[in-house]
Amino acid sequence: MCSVGGGDFNLEIEKIEVTRYRCNDCGNKFDGMGEKVVCPSCHSENVVKA
Repeated sequence: MCSVGGGDFNLEIEKIEVTRYRCNDCGNKFDGMGEKVVCPSCHSENVVKA
């Protein structure tokens, strides 16, 4: 991040919760977040929390 003029700024970073998932189609285990989790390996939506 770049700041011109030397002004102070306050940056707050929220903690993002990541959940471990397993794909029922290909067996891949991965970390995901959000409401619609998709397997990064086979792009299936058939995933469950591991």
